[in-house]
Amino acid sequence: MYVCNCNAIRERDALAAIDAGAATVKAVFTHCQTRPQCAKCVCDIRQMIDDAQVSLAMAAE
Repeated sequence: MYVCNCNAIRERDALAAIDAGAATVKAVFTHCQTRPQCAKCVCDIRQMIDDAQVSLAMAAE
């Protein structure tokens, strides 16, 4: 599934960036070697980052 249609960033690409340490939307775009264009995906990517951080915190308990 595409998270960002403008840059053809797939969900798995965004998750790979987050797994590699991207903690901000900008870091995800940088990891994918793109820049935000229309910004419709920013909320979805931010949610993916938040979900990953919650999962990591729960795993650490």
